[in-house]
Amino acid sequence: MGMGNLQRVAMQMQQEMDRIQAELAEAEVEGTAGGGAVRAVVTGKQTLVSITIDPAAVDPDDVEMLQDLVTAAVNDALDGSRKLAEQKMGALTSLTGGLGGLLGR
Repeated sequence: MGMGNLQRVAMQMQQEMDRIQAELAEAEVEGTAGGGAVRAVVTGKQTLVSITIDPAAVDPDDVEMLQDLVTAAVNDALDGSRKLAEQKMGALTSLTGGLGGLLGR
């Protein structure tokens, strides 16, 4: 692969990475717990956007359960966000595959 082609592929990879990062910043992933009693929304860049709690899930005598539900919902949303990022980043694999010969792979 010539230097011109290498630069072109590197530029394509950077443009694709920028596009993916922008998509992830805009994407929202929802996680739930307690059958939907607690919902958490995070971005594709794993920033917590909101938490919604069904008033029926609020029991002053069992705050610990609500805390567990919030934690579970946030973790569920973050897991979905990580999976979304992995899926979108997979698009770069086709571009980096062209560099295999140069990288000794």
